[in-house]
Amino acid sequence: MLVLLPPSEGKAASGRGAPLKPESLSLPGLAEARAAVLDELVELCAADEAKAAQVLGLSEGLRGEVTKNAALRTAGARPAGEVYTGVLYDALGLATLDAAARRRARASLLVFSGLWGAVRVGDRIPSYRCSMGVKLPGVGALGAHWRKPMEEALPEAAGGGLVLDLRSSAYASAWKPKGEVAGRTATVRVLHSQLVDGVEKRSVVSHFNKATKGRIVRDLLVAGARPKGPGQLVEALRDLGHAVEVEPPTRAGRPWSLDVVVTEIH
Repeated sequence: MLVLLPPSEGKAASGRGAPLKPESLSLPGLAEARAAVLDELVELCAADEAKAAQVLGLSEGLRGEVTKNAALRTAGARPAGEVYTGVLYDALGLATLDAAARRRARASLLVFSGLWGAVRVGDRIPSYRCSMGVKLPGVGALGAHWRKPMEEALPEAAGGGLVLDLRSSAYASAWKPKGEVAGRTATVRVLHSQLVDGVEKRSVVSHFNKATKGRIVRDLLVAGARPKGPGQLVEALRDLGHAVEVEPPTRAGRPWSLDVVVTEIH
């Protein structure tokens, strides 16, 4: 099983250990594309703070992120699973998993990134600020920049098993599963169900969408579930107590769509 996650806007501070070693990152097929983004981002942030803040879409209160980006090559690195914080990662709680579940997390979780393309949670990276929606002056729009290298690297990473796609739309633009891989891919939407004057009303949630997705991944890791396809994933999630509604693809080469319905938002 390969689980595709979005990163978090907020990130923990860089570590005090050794700096980034780009050659050590997973998915070596992305190395050239990573180098292009890293080189331009560091140069931009070191040369012109005001322009860098504008390009990165940073408010005045976030100007310190520019300085952080300028020092990416020398900042201490730490596992990506520790760098990414926020609602989804709080609910996922990587640090509180037992040893077996942590091994499964390192093998199956892939976090998409405007800067790195995608990294495993065990890959050591520095804290940074560069979303997939950024358009760098030289590299261009990052979503488009990553598409070609992703088309070559991601099918290999997916192997022959299930792909559970929990990315937000901005990060989904960098790679869209096609063909046979798409047929064993499942996307997830979280719906809040509540009764209003005796009638069920459903709405898409945002903040709690992330928390629910984090809990789903945690539950699968803790249980050691190994669904081989979307159908088995639905069964596994239901066995774990989640209310899941499924919409199989209408034709070959399309992903499955799963709705996880929650009645309590937390």
